[in-house]
Amino acid sequence: MIKVGFITKPLSDGNSQRGVGVYTGELLKQLKSQCLNSNIELTEVTDKQLLLTNNFDIVHYPFFDLFYHTLPIVKKAKTVVTIHDVIPLEFPEHYPKGIKGRINFTLQRLALGNVDQIITDSLYSVNSINRYLNIPKSKISLTYLGKSTLINKTKTNKLKLPKDFILYVGGINWNKNIPGLIEACKRLKMPLVVVGQMGELRKLSLDHPELTHLKGIDLDGVTILGNINDEELSEVFSRCKVYCQPSFSEGFGLSVVHALACGAAVASSSSGSLPEVGWKYVTYFDPDDISEMEKAILSAKKVPGSIAWAKSFDWEKTAEQTIEIYKNL
Repeated sequence: MIKVGFITKPLSDGNSQRGVGVYTGELLKQLKSQCLNSNIELTEVTDKQLLLTNNFDIVHYPFFDLFYHTLPIVKKAKTVVTIHDVIPLEFPEHYPKGIKGRINFTLQRLALGNVDQIITDSLYSVNSINRYLNIPKSKISLTYLGKSTLINKTKTNKLKLPKDFILYVGGINWNKNIPGLIEACKRLKMPLVVVGQMGELRKLSLDHPELTHLKGIDLDGVTILGNINDEELSEVFSRCKVYCQPSFSEGFGLSVVHALACGAAVASSSSGSLPEVGWKYVTYFDPDDISEMEKAILSAKKVPGSIAWAKSFDWEKTAEQTIEIYKNL
């Protein structure tokens, strides 16, 4: 029996609806059912509880923070760490570390030195982790994410949405290129609906170094829904004229998968992992060129086969591949 301790911190630190929290929750759900038949005893633990026990063969951290010291240097068991992306290292001018961040980054890199295996979400991230963290590719495993099992299973008309709107679902960090998308929609005179972290904008300090790009943006014509449930997500994806992912970089691009699963037309940046995830079912543009973004939004069409392609991203498969990594260790 392989004893695995699974760190659940992302489910309790306010990130449950963001990418790392979704990954942790969905993967954990599948692991619980599959480990029963795989000679694996899976235990949910917090990082604080881990300090009090030494009963695991493997410990899996489903998250990694570049600038906070979240990974212990001395490890009591074989260790698996999921690194979703290293975007702050790709664009250091937009993600300033500060003195504490520099110290923590040094400690985190030191802690990675004796990790047994790293998991990441795309081939793009495999290459980025190898490049920016100098981790050999032999130590990095690729497991694609899956789409929500509830997406495209419910159809409602509960939300008050504008007609023929452009949709964006996700965070508001600099790499998401929100100002560029807002500018493109204004030029096109098309309404924009934003779902996710934007709903917290009034609570956030735009003086934070990672949020200054949002200062002074004109939200006229932008409908902000904040975080919504999967049933409502299905509704906005199904009713939008075009889903647009304008990011300068992504480690995966789960919202693109969800949009395709709902049969939406998708316009997406050609940067990062997005062409890997959207493949031939998406209309691409250079995120630095707003005119090109406008053209992509206008020309994006629903592509036959896109729903089947989205279904190929499956959390059961993610869990199966993760279990194989445990077994190999």
